[in-house]
Amino acid sequence: MASRLGIIDLGTNTFHLLIVEKTADGTTPLFRISRPARIGKGGINQRVITEEATQRALGVLHSFREKLDEYQVSTDHTFAFGTSAIRNADNSADFCNTILRETGIRITVINGDEEARYIYHGVRSAVDLGSATSLIVDIGGGSVEFIICNSRQIFWKQSFEIGGQRLLERFMHTDPLHESDRKRLYNYFDEQLIPLANAVHQYAPSVLVGSSGTFDTLVDMDYQHRTGQWPPQNLKGCDLPLAEFYRSYELLLTRNHDERMALPGMIELRVDMIVVAVCLIDYLLRTYGIREIQVSTYSLKEGVLAVMTEE
Repeated sequence: MASRLGIIDLGTNTFHLLIVEKTADGTTPLFRISRPARIGKGGINQRVITEEATQRALGVLHSFREKLDEYQVSTDHTFAFGTSAIRNADNSADFCNTILRETGIRITVINGDEEARYIYHGVRSAVDLGSATSLIVDIGGGSVEFIICNSRQIFWKQSFEIGGQRLLERFMHTDPLHESDRKRLYNYFDEQLIPLANAVHQYAPSVLVGSSGTFDTLVDMDYQHRTGQWPPQNLKGCDLPLAEFYRSYELLLTRNHDERMALPGMIELRVDMIVVAVCLIDYLLRTYGIREIQVSTYSLKEGVLAVMTEE
């Protein structure tokens, strides 16, 4: 008997909807969309989801609700997951109640550890992690998840509240980012990521696997630069050459908002946050001596699906 599932990832910057059909033979994706909601904007470092952010969220979720109805996905087969901005907001319960009342979508707020576990399962279903030790990095607007793993197991995982929106509001006082602010940002990484440094020392990952968001845009920039085309729609994972990452890094760090927007492959949603995000990627590569980058287009929502269908 076929049944349809709807999975919603309520990220700090972007909301994602995935609708699949589940049969005895497996699952078939029917529909997927990502829409900017920016629920962290203006309030994330004050632990609040602003009224404007709530209205943006409602706008996106009303459109998701229409799609779920169109595909005849019942409310008890709709699973919505709230991450960093929602779990850390003092008005989280009010926000979730408003969403439920207005859209019928019930939000499950997950902690950073659960988020990291789902991301691992999502990445593992897109990329062949093999037996080598990898460091999965998922840079969200509110938090960043790090998972040290291979295809068989997770060795260590942790979520840090150092996502792009938080870093942007805290460190990006000029555009382009001033060298002194970039140094402050790297010092902040040194302070915040001590547990990661210890884990990297212990497990010595050789590959950085980037998941979603910033990494998707870096792949888009790479494809546009090399081929003049967008990446194929069904791309699940690919390599991002180190030289190509640093080509993009230099472009992003030396240009202002409008100049970055003009870069082939750039999208409005990511144009500012990507500056602090590539600083984090550069920091990880340099600090831990990692020379290889892979990218997974699968992340949390695909991980939720993988865990649900394995159970």
